[in-house]
Amino acid sequence: MSHPAPDVAGTSSTGLPANVAGALAYVLGPITGVVFYVLEKDSRFVRFHAAQSITVGVALIVLSIALSILGTVLAFIPVLGWIVALLLSLGLGLLGFVLWLMLMWKAYNGAEWEAPIAGPFARKMVPHTSANTTPLDR
Repeated sequence: MSHPAPDVAGTSSTGLPANVAGALAYVLGPITGVVFYVLEKDSRFVRFHAAQSITVGVALIVLSIALSILGTVLAFIPVLGWIVALLLSLGLGLLGFVLWLMLMWKAYNGAEWEAPIAGPFARKMVPHTSANTTPLDR
């Protein structure tokens, strides 16, 4: 789900333009997500993207661990099990890479696009706007 683009022309409390800070929150997944989530005090836009970076990154790590366990089980099936495990692993890697690029691109363009499943959790991590917020935060 995509929310209306906030005014990202201003700077965040990190000193970076809000769209750049939002995109940078995804660079190292949950690591930069936590950094920007903790450092950002003013911009809901940046905090949303930082929270989404955390949730998407953790979800991909959990999926990767589950896929490793499944791959170990499939390894007992000669050839077919190996091929299935390899295809699943490549599929998750490609999906994660495309999602990572898309999330950075959407943030850089000022869109608050929610990733499926993880996006609503990220939205809940960011407090709602109050009556005295600036246009940058809406």
